Amino acid sequence: MSRIGKNPITIPEGVTVEVKDNVITAKGKLGELTQEYSDIEIKIEDATITLERASDKKDLRAKHGLYRALIANMIEGVSKGWTKELELVGVGYRASNQGQKLDLAIGFSHNIVMDIAPEVTIETVSEKGKNPRVKLTSLDKQLVGQVAAKIRGFRRPEPYKGKGIKFVGEEIRRKAGKSA
Repeated sequence: MSRIGKNPITIPEGVTVEVKDNVITAKGKLGELTQEYSDIEIKIEDATITLERASDKKDLRAKHGLYRALIANMIEGVSKGWTKELELVGVGYRASNQGQKLDLAIGFSHNIVMDIAPEVTIETVSEKGKNPRVKLTSLDKQLVGQVAAKIRGFRRPEPYKGKGIKFVGEEIRRKAGKSA
């Protein structure tokens, strides 16, 4: 049995979950998310959701854990939301935003201007003496992660000086330079 798939999901107060025609919908104070599913049976009893599969075939075992994780992420997203924070490490690296446009100055000959999806809230923080930060917030975990990975991909942290765009709390494995 799937270790993740057999765990029940508790539904917090203020969140409603509906299952109809192989689509599960979660509504909460922050918004609404939907997810299609197949081959898995979803049961909602009291304030818990359990997922069951018909057999122990490999693809069903994989879907069991997958859909349980996706549904749990949806429920947490509509109740609390998801946040990713990025830090720009480097001399002269700056970030600013006007609405849903993110403007990054990260050592190229020109600034990078990126349109952010309307479902994601963006906030830039620049304090004197600290590295600039970009804070992304949304109810969709996958979308926040994808946008954060795209921003990080513009200038990945390098191992010699540690310059680049990194997640807050991420450890960069450092290498020694050339020895003379």
